[in-house]
Amino acid sequence: MNRFAFMCRPAANNRVLALCVFLLLSLAPLFAQTRPDALQAFRDGDFLRSVEICRAEIAENPRNLESHVVICWSLMSLGRHDEARAYANAGRNINRYDLRLILILGEVNFFQGRNAEALQYLQLYINLAPEGPRVDRVYYLLGEVHMRMGRFRHADIALTTAVHRVPGNAAWWTRLAYARENAGNLTGAVAAYERAIALNSQLGDAQRGLERVRQTLSRL
Repeated sequence: MNRFAFMCRPAANNRVLALCVFLLLSLAPLFAQTRPDALQAFRDGDFLRSVEICRAEIAENPRNLESHVVICWSLMSLGRHDEARAYANAGRNINRYDLRLILILGEVNFFQGRNAEALQYLQLYINLAPEGPRVDRVYYLLGEVHMRMGRFRHADIALTTAVHRVPGNAAWWTRLAYARENAGNLTGAVAAYERAIALNSQLGDAQRGLERVRQTLSRL
C-alpha cells in the first residue's frame, strides 16, 4: 500500500466525520421547527389540534408538565371540563404547587358549580402567590363564588381587590356594584355602577342597576 495514502486515510475519514457532524448540527434546527407546537395551536384557536399534540407529548413523556397545562387550557376552551380536571390533577402529581394548574382547578370547579371546591383552589392560589400573575382573575372568580353563596360582603372585598388590580374592566365594576347593592351598601353600589358606565356606556346591566339603586335611595 502506498505509504502516503495509508497516512492520509485517517485524515480523510476525520474530514468526512466532521462534515457529517456539521450537517447534523445545521439540520437540527430544521427538525425542531417541524415539531408540532401545542401552545401555538392553542393561541391560534385550534384547540382540537392542541389537545392532539399534548396527548402525544404526554404519551411520550408522562411527566411533561407544560403539556398537562396546555391541554387543560385547550380542553377548557372546548368546554370539556371533566377532562381538564383529570389532566390538571395528573399535572399536580408532577408539581403540586404549579399556580396554573391550581387556577385551572379553581375555574373548572367554578364553571361546574362546585362552589366549595372552587373556593378552596382560589384561596390556595392567593395563599401561595398573593402577587401571582393571574391573581386579578382569581379575586374576580372568588367574588363570584361568594355571591353565589350569598356572602355579598365577602364578594365586595374580593371584587374591590380585582378592580383595584384591573381598573379598566367595566364588567368587573358592574359585578362589584351588584355585590354592594345586595350587601346594602347603596352609595358604594352607585359609585361602582357609575364607574362601569364611564368605562363602557353600552353596559345594560350597569345602566339598569344604577337606575334601580337610585330609585331605592330616593325612597329612603
